[in-house]
Amino acid sequence: MSAPALPIPAQPHAPLPGAEVLDKAARGERLSAAEIESLYHLPLPEVASVANLLRGARRDPGVVSFLIDRNINYTNICNVGCNFCAFYRTGRQKDSYTLEYEQVSAKIRELEAVNGTRILLQGGVNPALGLDYYTGLLRHVKANHPTIRIDAFSPEEVLFMEKTFGLSLDALLDTLIEAGLDGLPGAGGEILEDDVRAKAAPARIRSDDWFRILDAAQRKGLYTISTMVIGFGETYAQRTSHLLKIRDQQDRALRDYGGNGFSGFAMWTLQTEHTRLHGKAPGASAHEYLQQLAIARIALDNVVNIQASWPAQGFKVAQAALFYGANDLGSTMLEENVVSAAGGHGRHQATVRELIRIAVDAGFRPAIRNSRFQIIDWPDARAALHQSEANPERERAVGTPG
Repeated sequence: MSAPALPIPAQPHAPLPGAEVLDKAARGERLSAAEIESLYHLPLPEVASVANLLRGARRDPGVVSFLIDRNINYTNICNVGCNFCAFYRTGRQKDSYTLEYEQVSAKIRELEAVNGTRILLQGGVNPALGLDYYTGLLRHVKANHPTIRIDAFSPEEVLFMEKTFGLSLDALLDTLIEAGLDGLPGAGGEILEDDVRAKAAPARIRSDDWFRILDAAQRKGLYTISTMVIGFGETYAQRTSHLLKIRDQQDRALRDYGGNGFSGFAMWTLQTEHTRLHGKAPGASAHEYLQQLAIARIALDNVVNIQASWPAQGFKVAQAALFYGANDLGSTMLEENVVSAAGGHGRHQATVRELIRIAVDAGFRPAIRNSRFQIIDWPDARAALHQSEANPERERAVGTPG
């Protein structure tokens, strides 16, 4: 009679590829370029788990914030002609425009009516506008809407002014600040690799100028935010390089400018439906978006606030992003023309109720913030989600109606 078979000792599980990198990130240690790039090849749930852990360590894990603001595009005339833009027009086209100051005020009054606190004031590079238009617009807004913060003029617009009006960058920014400028938006970042930028938009601002302008803004105490757009066909190495450049700039700003670095990081996917890149650039899926967001949370160890993008991704993916590293839903926007024009969709605004619904349904407490990500109000979520049938926002609820 043969001896009974001995039980086979349990074998320890071999470490998953990249487990050491994820362990290092979970401990809050800084990753190298090679380690960040390796994250793209790991299972997304494992990367997301670490990103969510870090999100909870860097911001209140139970809170999701958003801003009530409006994006006002003061002109759609632009001579840069980016291949991925469906918003711009030449001055000869019938639907080109440049807003009068009172038209801007009318838009701001609508924002004030819903307790908004900030405008993003951006436009095309319009060669017909002089410096007086820009400074006059800032002064008009400050004089007539003193409670509204003005974050205006992308680095592309600032570069145009610098080249056109004969002022140094420092002198130009000082002039704009004196007129009422509070901050610079981070538009125009896309992928901060010039090989990618040259193919997508040959006349677009180059990465060195983008950083030079935002560095000067940070030095002068202005608000800035870092951005990223994926889907141009860029490589993982180029995405990694983009993140590292932002991280390096943030290190410099936090060290040299009294902590006045990027207030946050916002990312979205390339929209090509109505652009010259349609069918040429691959774009990016929701899976890629969530992957990139999670990797950004891990890689950008010195950027506390990460935004989810509902204008490009829709509400449900934005809600999922809250578990992939995002702690913020961006803003209501009230008006958005550039991303929606390129994407061929109508997601150009959100109501306060919709953003509250996204946060609450995901298990978070919603908070209203300012552009510096400071909480300024705690909305009554129960009241917002159980409003009367007469409430015009009721039909725009996200998830189960209240």
